[in-house]
Amino acid sequence: MKRLVSGIKPTGSLTLGNYIGALRQFVKLQDDLLDTEMFIFIADLHAITTPQDKAQLKKNIKSIAALYIACGLDPDKVNLFIQSEIPHHAELGYVMESTAYVGEMERMTQYKDKKHKQTQGIRTSLLTYPALMAADILLYDADIVPIGDDQKQHLELTRTLAARFNQMYGDTFVVPEAFYPKTGARIKSLTEPEKKMEKSALNPKSYILLLDDINTAKNKIRSAVTDSEAIIRYDVKEKPGISNLMTIFASLSDVSIKDIEEQYKDSDYKTFKEDLATLVGHTLEPIQARYHALMKDPSLDQTLDLGRERARLIAMRKMAKVYKRLGLGRQK
Repeated sequence: MKRLVSGIKPTGSLTLGNYIGALRQFVKLQDDLLDTEMFIFIADLHAITTPQDKAQLKKNIKSIAALYIACGLDPDKVNLFIQSEIPHHAELGYVMESTAYVGEMERMTQYKDKKHKQTQGIRTSLLTYPALMAADILLYDADIVPIGDDQKQHLELTRTLAARFNQMYGDTFVVPEAFYPKTGARIKSLTEPEKKMEKSALNPKSYILLLDDINTAKNKIRSAVTDSEAIIRYDVKEKPGISNLMTIFASLSDVSIKDIEEQYKDSDYKTFKEDLATLVGHTLEPIQARYHALMKDPSLDQTLDLGRERARLIAMRKMAKVYKRLGLGRQK
């Protein structure tokens, strides 16, 4: 059986972009890839590359887990767990640091971007976290990894490290392949459509959180940046704002971009935005209802316990093999 691995950092509530680019895809994959075991985790170790409030981080970890399920992940089909509860992630992360080169880490685009945004001293883990990311994947012999365009560089590094380790120490890791969602891989900011939708953005109107008040979410769509042409046509270069809104519409409705253009060829932006706002509202309402119910339900902890035990068993076996390849410890 094949394996799929992915995770999201618990550094705040998830955005509509996270839902379209990752969570919605996971729901489809759990039903379509019947020959694939899925490991989805809360990447809390990655969160501490920058300062975090202890109480808030703890709350976010459980909140993200609840949102995963509220968005449609089935605990009977997916192993859902918390990264830090499997110590082998950190262990293999160090092994990957010992396999990678400093130059490879410094070339990571996300490191360069985050480095410029830091107002305090840059933590070593901000530079080396791609090694931990590689460990997250290789620990479970993942065959496929769902990614957005901004994660392509990290997966390529993971593939490089897996191949390098295999060449140096013998066949140990599966070299994973990328899975790119067909639509909505990278949802853009509602106020600056040349940039990715991120919850860390200074302008709260630039993103929609899955737990936003429904009317607030609708108003963010209504006020989204477009252009003066007022023609509903998909053109990322010349019309990034309306193209981004069309991508959101296509992703949530499963209607093609071409069909959307045809449907709204005689409409204006106001009409299109109002329809999209309604669609976003209808998408968020059941997610939020399910989320609030789960946060009060002890079954959420039971799900995380079961996911942890399955992940731990596989991770423990993999680390024993890695240490044996390296000659560490007293294994015969």
